[in-house]
Amino acid sequence: MRLKNIPGSREVIAENEYVIHDETAHKGNWSGIFKNNGPIRLEIGAGKGRFLMDLAARDTDINFLGIEKYSSVLLRALQKMEEQPLDNLRFIRMDAEYICDSFAPGEIDRIYLNFSDPWPKDRHAKRRLPSRQFLARYAQILKPGGLVEFKTDNRDLFDFALEEIKESSFELLLSTFDLHADAELMKDNIMTEYEERFSSMGNPICKYVIRLRA
Repeated sequence: MRLKNIPGSREVIAENEYVIHDETAHKGNWSGIFKNNGPIRLEIGAGKGRFLMDLAARDTDINFLGIEKYSSVLLRALQKMEEQPLDNLRFIRMDAEYICDSFAPGEIDRIYLNFSDPWPKDRHAKRRLPSRQFLARYAQILKPGGLVEFKTDNRDLFDFALEEIKESSFELLLSTFDLHADAELMKDNIMTEYEERFSSMGNPICKYVIRLRA
């Protein structure tokens, strides 16, 4: 469930130093934002930012961008960034549908999709972030061999996502229907807020990793 609208959240975001305010102006030159040539990785639907902040704190030689379209949710992430600033992490308030307007071909190294909105009605299938329509967008901005990592507790969405790979330019590297039961995969796993909540309730966490064919 999304947070309710917080009055003034858009104004706060507009003035925040950790937010990229003109996401199309840096297309092809995102390395200039971070002032280095390290890999750039993207989380679509960054939520309250815990996953990316933990990841950026661990992997300081990698640059991270978090896309979140809901101002009230992004505000929570920015509050955390104020407490723990990270030079290799920035956020963008935008709709993921337009990512190809913001990133050049091959500019992104990896994409993370964590507990995305399942859009359960069939007529909304193309809005699902692991749909073939979105996979085609990811293929445009990822480098050859770039990865997409997807986690969810929604088995129906995961089954759908596995089928969509067949209609894309990606190949499946690994998949599991119970991530937390796999000791090897859990070694480097960083949990999101939702993952911690759902797994504590006994919900199996599904995950796949797919690679863009060269």
